[in-house]
Amino acid sequence: MPILTSLQLWAESFPDQVAVAVDDDVVSYAQLRQRILDHPGTTGLTVLNRVNSIDVVADFLAAVSGSGCVAMLDPHWPAEQRAEVAGRLRGIATGSDARSAPGASGPGGGTAGRLTDGPAESTFLYGFTSGTTSLPKAFRRTRRSWQRSLEHSAEVLHLTRHDRTLAPGPLTASLNLYALAESLQAGGSFHTLERFDVAAVLGCLERERISRLVAVPTVLRMLADRAVAAGRVDRGLTCIVSGGARLDAATTGLLQRWAPHATIVSYYGAAELGFVASSSVAPGDAGGSAGADNAVGQPFPGVSIRIADDDGRPLPAGATGTIQVASDFVCDGYLWGDDGEAFTRVGAWCTVGDQGFLDESGVLHVLGRRADMIVSAGTNVYPQEVEAALHRVPGVQAAVVTGCPDAVVGTRVVAAVIAAPAVDAARLRNACISALAGEHRPRDFFRLTELPVTTAGKVSRGLLARWIEEEDPRVVRLR
Repeated sequence: MPILTSLQLWAESFPDQVAVAVDDDVVSYAQLRQRILDHPGTTGLTVLNRVNSIDVVADFLAAVSGSGCVAMLDPHWPAEQRAEVAGRLRGIATGSDARSAPGASGPGGGTAGRLTDGPAESTFLYGFTSGTTSLPKAFRRTRRSWQRSLEHSAEVLHLTRHDRTLAPGPLTASLNLYALAESLQAGGSFHTLERFDVAAVLGCLERERISRLVAVPTVLRMLADRAVAAGRVDRGLTCIVSGGARLDAATTGLLQRWAPHATIVSYYGAAELGFVASSSVAPGDAGGSAGADNAVGQPFPGVSIRIADDDGRPLPAGATGTIQVASDFVCDGYLWGDDGEAFTRVGAWCTVGDQGFLDESGVLHVLGRRADMIVSAGTNVYPQEVEAALHRVPGVQAAVVTGCPDAVVGTRVVAAVIAAPAVDAARLRNACISALAGEHRPRDFFRLTELPVTTAGKVSRGLLARWIEEEDPRVVRLR
């Protein structure tokens, strides 16, 4: 792990400062350091498969001390899926793909009672793409990829040693695991919950005087919507970090009402690519490029971005194509599940298949992943552009767009919303007629009782399509 040397320093300099808190369970830097040192040394692969806890944090850090590595399995996966992944990992642990280079040894990966980081090029983490029914793809990360990220992210994501960061999602998700790592690297205090609950998160923000919140847009919107509806204003938040999906203008405005003193930082990236681009909105600002449809910001420091056509040739500003990235933050490839349609590398350039363009100012606009694109009557429709139009409808709290089989057009565009009772199909249809052309307009509208999300809190369009097909009670057709 690329942060253990820093953790050793903070344990010596500020031993009593809170390092990690999970609900009411708290551990200081000195206590966390000792718990890591008390673990037996390892240079192999450790598999963790539990909900958030102090024990999980300590086990994770001990597992990646020195030249060890870890795989973080989501405990909410179906049992068969977890068993399949665990079986494959056992093969890796005994095979040649473990890739842990010789490094520090001894208790906790340290020497003489000190924590140390392992070799930069060695693998420390096996991560997984989101999955609900199909087997998740597994990828590997070297220590160097996070070391390089940590050199820049504290400044971009507004993190200091004095911050109390809350990331209320599961540590099995890379967004939250990285939030833990960057907080410990900076010497701050990291807070999370065993299980996500809106009321519990709002209570933690107030009780622990949290200054910095990290979450995916769906979670941020739920929190801000509940708080604003209750007339609550959080003046202690100085930074809100959004990742995992594009933060739309409507949610940005809602966050500003809830936390008027917070700088809102949104970044675009992928588990395989790391950070790609970012933007920020200062307190009181209208939003700038972050409020523009599909705009995600300027390239992250240390990242080069280009747009390429289907043959890999670079395209000029304004032309739409495949987003390609070159940086030291990129993962080291897949362990399994590489179908050639997700993460690919051509020389120094890598992509996960997202489509977009760079404007004349160098701002990256993301239209959506090629795999998410809906082809309706021969027209390419990106769900994100339709969702953006629906989010502008008063009373709409969340919108999800997917495609369903259709005998006439091949795939028809459908939309589902969480919205006020007054929002009906006619209102949604009129909004789409004024904002979208032809086949981009949804043919059917549904009301949701809950969002179709993965266990990491990301919206799943495939899950929505399955709910509609199975006539799940969580989705009701609007007439």
